[in-house]
Amino acid sequence: MVHRASRIAGLGMYVPARVLTNFDLERMVDTSDQWIRERTGIRERHIAADHETTSTMGTEAAKGALEVAHLDPADLDLIIAATTTPDAIFPPVSSFIQDGLGAKRAATLDINTTCVGFISGLATASQFIATGIYERALVVASDTLSRIVDWTDRGTCVLFGDGAGAMVLEAADRGGPLSFVLRSDGSGASVLYTPGPCGRPGSAVPGQYFMKMDGQPVFKFAVNAMERATREALASAGLTVEDVDLFVPHQANLRILTATVRALRLPREKTMVNIDRYGNTSSASIPIALHEAWQQGRLHEGDRVVLAAFGGGLVWGAMVLEWTAVGPLGAQKEAQAHVVTGGS
Repeated sequence: MVHRASRIAGLGMYVPARVLTNFDLERMVDTSDQWIRERTGIRERHIAADHETTSTMGTEAAKGALEVAHLDPADLDLIIAATTTPDAIFPPVSSFIQDGLGAKRAATLDINTTCVGFISGLATASQFIATGIYERALVVASDTLSRIVDWTDRGTCVLFGDGAGAMVLEAADRGGPLSFVLRSDGSGASVLYTPGPCGRPGSAVPGQYFMKMDGQPVFKFAVNAMERATREALASAGLTVEDVDLFVPHQANLRILTATVRALRLPREKTMVNIDRYGNTSSASIPIALHEAWQQGRLHEGDRVVLAAFGGGLVWGAMVLEWTAVGPLGAQKEAQAHVVTGGS
C-alpha cells in the first residue's frame, strides 16, 4: 500500500463584515466589557449577515486556499466540510461548497465533531492521500454559531462568533500531518450540546435549538483533554513539548488557553492566540488562527506545529504538522497570504 505525505498547499479564511463588540453586548444583555474580557479574553466577534450561511462563508475561504495553492476547483478530488451549523439537515455543506466552487470532480463529505472538526477533517483527508486514493483534498471548517446562540443568555452569547477557514492538502514526499489523536466520551454530552429537530417525535419546535453549556465542567475537561491529546500526538510523532515551534489551540476561552499552555509548560510566545478579535468560532477557530500565524510570518520551513481542540460530544483531539512552503509544489517563495472579509 502507498503511504504518502500530505503537504499544505494553500490556506484561506473568511469572516463576516459585521463586528459585534463587548460594548454592543452591554446594550443587549446584562454584562460589561470588563466582565467579558476578564473571563474570556474576547473584545469582539464577527456575526454573519442575513444572506450569509455556513456554506457561503466556507466557499469564500476555500476560494482563498485554492488561489494560494494556484489550483483550479477541477483539480480537487475531495472536499470535506467540518461544521456544527449546517445550512440544512441535508444536503451536506460540502455539496453546497462543491457547487459554489464548481469543483465537479470532487467527492464530498461532512464531519460534525464540533470544535475538533478541522483536526478530524485533516486527519480524514490525509488518510485518503496517504493511501493513494486521492491526490488533492480541500478541508473547510465553517460555523455560524450566532444562529444557535441564545442572545439573552450572557453565559454563552458573549463567547461565540462566525467564520470559516480552509486548507488544501496534496500528495508530496514530506510535510503536513505527522500524527493525530482523536478521542470521545459520549457520557459527557449533556454539559455542552445543542438540541435538534430529529431527537424525538414532536421535538421540531422552532426557536428551541439554542446551545446549552455548563461552564465549570467544560473548563476542567478542556484543559485536561487538550494537554493529554497534545502529549499523545507528540509522542506518536516521536517528539516532545520542547520540539514544538508553534501551538495553535482551539480559541475557546483565554483562561482555558492559558491554563493549557501552563500545563504543557510551553512558552507563551510559542502559542497563537487571536480569540480577542474573533471569539469562539468552533471548527473554524484553528484554521483562522493558523492562517493568521502564517500571515504574520510565524511559520517557517520545517517547523513542528501542534493543533489541539475540544468540543461538545464530548470530543477532543490534537495533531502534529510539519510546516513546508505553502503554494505550488516546488515554488521558491510562499504565495501571498489570502484573507477575505465580508463586504470587501
